[in-house]
Amino acid sequence: MTSSYERIKAECKQKNVLWEDEDFPATQSSVFYHQTPPFTFQWKRPHEITQSPVFVNDSTAQFDIVPGKMGDRWLVSCLGVLYLSKGLFYRVVPADQNFDKPYYGMFRFRLWWCGEWLEVLVDDRLPTINGKLAFLQAQNSNSFWPGLLEKAYAKLHGSYEALKYGTLLDGLADLTGGITESISIKTDSNILIRPPLLHSLLDTTSIVTCTVNNGTTTQIRNATEALPNGLHVGINYRLCSLDKAAKTHNPLSFQAETVMGDTVQLVRLRNPLAQTISKTASFNGDWSSFSNSWERVTMNERNRLIEQLDVGEFWMSFFDMTQTFTHLECVHLDSDTARDEPQLSDKNRRWLMRLYQGAWKRGVTAGGCRNNPDSFHINPQLQLFLSEKEDVIISVNQHSVLEPKVIGFTVYNLNNVQNINGCLSKNFFKKHKSLVNSQYTNSRQISHRCTLDTGRYLIMATTFEPAEEASFSVRVLGSTIRLALLETQTMLLLDPFPLLNSSAKISMDSANNNVNNNNNNSVSATTSTAQYEPVFMQLADDQRTLNCFDLQELLEACLPNDYIRSCASLEVCRQVVCLMDKTNRGRINFNDFNKFMVNLKTWWGVFKMHTKEKSGILRAERFRDALYDVGFQLSTDILSILILRYMRRDGTLRLSDFISAILHLTMAFELFKAKDTNQDGVISMGMTEFIKSVFMC
Repeated sequence: MTSSYERIKAECKQKNVLWEDEDFPATQSSVFYHQTPPFTFQWKRPHEITQSPVFVNDSTAQFDIVPGKMGDRWLVSCLGVLYLSKGLFYRVVPADQNFDKPYYGMFRFRLWWCGEWLEVLVDDRLPTINGKLAFLQAQNSNSFWPGLLEKAYAKLHGSYEALKYGTLLDGLADLTGGITESISIKTDSNILIRPPLLHSLLDTTSIVTCTVNNGTTTQIRNATEALPNGLHVGINYRLCSLDKAAKTHNPLSFQAETVMGDTVQLVRLRNPLAQTISKTASFNGDWSSFSNSWERVTMNERNRLIEQLDVGEFWMSFFDMTQTFTHLECVHLDSDTARDEPQLSDKNRRWLMRLYQGAWKRGVTAGGCRNNPDSFHINPQLQLFLSEKEDVIISVNQHSVLEPKVIGFTVYNLNNVQNINGCLSKNFFKKHKSLVNSQYTNSRQISHRCTLDTGRYLIMATTFEPAEEASFSVRVLGSTIRLALLETQTMLLLDPFPLLNSSAKISMDSANNNVNNNNNNSVSATTSTAQYEPVFMQLADDQRTLNCFDLQELLEACLPNDYIRSCASLEVCRQVVCLMDKTNRGRINFNDFNKFMVNLKTWWGVFKMHTKEKSGILRAERFRDALYDVGFQLSTDILSILILRYMRRDGTLRLSDFISAILHLTMAFELFKAKDTNQDGVISMGMTEFIKSVFMC
């Protein structure tokens, strides 16, 4: 199958033109959608900016990308981390692209987007100001991959302006396909930062960086805030390795040693932006290249450690690292993604990743957080299995970019829960405490590390508020994990139309009839069906039967108030006749009418039981439970169809909607039961029978 990239190239070759991307046009709105900058951008192709453009310059390992006049420093830092991992870099930036002829003005990139690797095509028209690139650009070379990759990223977000609201962790996830995690280095952090933890992180297929976050949003476009030791705020320094420097025993050297024992714990870091901050910017603290700290060790020990350093790398003590940096920011890559990265090929531990992609749908799977006990249980329920005790990382990524929801997740222990055959009901969550609770934030991704024993667990990924809709992905990293969605099997638990005995009567309490507390209609406490028989006979034909039009007139006369009388719609009457008519004449008798009226009362009682906030209005989140009490156990797929058919604009249902849904389901189950002659849950029918069944339902 021809890819879009090859198809567009062929079209441009045939027409002898350079490609112009209609999906992301060279217009002002592609740059700034909401704001209006005080100048106009000119869109230029690389050949119009420089005589010898280069896509990727492989002749130097130098990373010389700067934000330009309007670019974002966080994205530069992300690209710096990516550039140091060449295998991952060329996954995102395919190497088989250049400015050589034949040239069609188009490039492609691969980004992790909405739970999958997505190929993004862009033309080479870039926004400029006074002839120079307005956003990301190479400072000392003619490389154009940064600006073109930034354009592909902006295309996914909808505009360059949308990138202003991006974050470094989101950017790292999009550029690597990994799960990002921020670990606080503060002493009051939940995770204790010690050398064994760093060794453990470096032993896995993870990229580990250290950063200083001063908690402010102030950001200088072309420079960053420098600390006294030369390190910069907001830069992700790559953690490369740990080592120990053996101290010299020369009694004349540094009598006031601040570390215990005969060794000093060191960490090796690399600044990906060493060439772009300033010509003299480098670490100048203890154990830097020209620090007096090296006099504490022998010459051989110094040479051994110094020889390990590459361009942009330096040593610092573990103690200084914990005092300087505020966070470890990690990118955890599963074994498949890490396979392309040479720096991770020798890791002893490889993350196994399990992925689930779903959606929060109003009235179906958008139940909100635990603060909503009546709807929390309708969220997608994921069962996690562990074969042994281990650390796992759980990540929820929402696919809402421009208007992100507040999201999070909760984990429950299922090791003592027996006979799990489907989705757990609300009673489970009322009786069981949660084991793990993530933070709730409007970030695109929320991740959490936890240690779990062998066994089964339940993951509930949710929005904070119910009825908020978005697609999402859940990823779990571990070594011995398995992930499965709990789903409810569709079945009929109770007969929604039970047989009536000869003494059946319709009883309606006048207080209950006043659904909206605004209706003054009154009805006797007990009304025999005989009361309706004269009206029935007046409308009936000579065989004492009614059609749907007669039934509508009868119900409008019999039902006690306007609210319940809404069930007398022609649609409902047609459903009743279609369901109860066994002669295919489109007519029902008085016994059929009696049976419907008795069951209508029962269904009305169920409906009222689930309308807590406002009488007569059923929130869509309670629709599944209300149908369950009538006798229908439904899967998420079937419930989704019913919600689409019956939910109103405000996310609620009325009594007539509820009754119509019951009638539809009853007919569907009856038709299936009639065809399931082998009682094996499988039926066979031709096209005519199928279409007939669809219209009967």
